[in-house]
Amino acid sequence: MAKSGINKAKAIVDAAAAGGWAVPAMCLYNVEGIIASVRAAEAKSSPVILQLFPWAVEYADGLLVHAAAEAASKAKVPVAVHMDHCQSPEMVRRAADLGGFDGIMVDMSHYEKEENLAKTKELTEYCHARGIITEAEPGRINGGEDGVSDTADLEGILTTPEQADEFIATGIDWLAPAFGNVHGKYGPKGPQLEYDRLQSIRSSTNGRVELVLHGAGAEYFNEKLLQECIGHGIAKCNINDIVNAPFMEHLAEHAKEGRLTALIEDSTAVIQKHTEKCMDWMGSTGKADSVKLE
Repeated sequence: MAKSGINKAKAIVDAAAAGGWAVPAMCLYNVEGIIASVRAAEAKSSPVILQLFPWAVEYADGLLVHAAAEAASKAKVPVAVHMDHCQSPEMVRRAADLGGFDGIMVDMSHYEKEENLAKTKELTEYCHARGIITEAEPGRINGGEDGVSDTADLEGILTTPEQADEFIATGIDWLAPAFGNVHGKYGPKGPQLEYDRLQSIRSSTNGRVELVLHGAGAEYFNEKLLQECIGHGIAKCNINDIVNAPFMEHLAEHAKEGRLTALIEDSTAVIQKHTEKCMDWMGSTGKADSVKLE
């Protein structure tokens, strides 16, 4: 939350939607990722969202959250902190009460539709009362990723404009549509994205919620594919293995060399390099001043 009382996460994504670009929302697991993301944002004069999974709270209670919040508050550009894929009501409340989060994804997509809607509404009210915006997933984006419970055994359900309307009625701020995108691996055919579906969702929801892309895996998602999604209304792109895979590869290659401090510094630089690339791809480079926090 900015000192003005404006929610930074919402202000960043609103600016992206209005400007026809998207903000990278970096899925992070450690302090190196937090530092690298903020350094990249400052170097590129870009906003950024630092995303932590519930695992971060389960593993370290509030330590990583508060490190991210402090980094965001000290940054020279707009930086927000968001919890991705919070899949239990108990964790949503815990994260909201912990302090440090500007947004929380209330992901009840593993419940049947009516229970998903009811829980999303209740938890959105809980978050809003604490100044925290919410994201939800109508339909169900298949698969899983590190730090998130795998839903691969559940049937993927593509989002319709009618479902989007039902979720907007719960009071959410951001909507993560399922339009052929999946978490994890896409398989030999690659992404089978239904842009007509995404466009119809954008047209029906425009001005009421902003849209979030999940499933932007490194194997297929490059500048061209990200720009296709942005062109159909996406304003926030969740990024994981595009930056974390090179980080892991660097650690594996250099772990037995030299000093630990050098390994940490160099691996942080690897994350920063790939984060800057994402900012260029999504058009957020140079857009920090377009975010209105007053």
